[in-house]
Amino acid sequence: MAKDQGNMMRYAGLATQWMVMMGLGTWAGFKLDKYLNWGVPLFIILFPLVSLVVSLYQIIKEFSKKK
Repeated sequence: MAKDQGNMMRYAGLATQWMVMMGLGTWAGFKLDKYLNWGVPLFIILFPLVSLVVSLYQIIKEFSKKK
C-alpha cells in the first residue's frame, strides 16, 4: 500500500509540475505579446511549446531512472 501511495504522489507531483510550467509559459507569452503589441501572437504559441518540451524531457529523465 505504501509503495502505491508513493507512486501516486510521484505522478501527482509530475502532473502538478507540468500544469504549472504550461500555465507560466502561457501567461508569460500572453504578457510579452501584449507588451510588444505585434500582430502575430508569437510568444503565446512559442513559450508553452518550449515549456512542453522541457517538461517532457524532465518526465523522461525522471522515469528512466533506475530504482
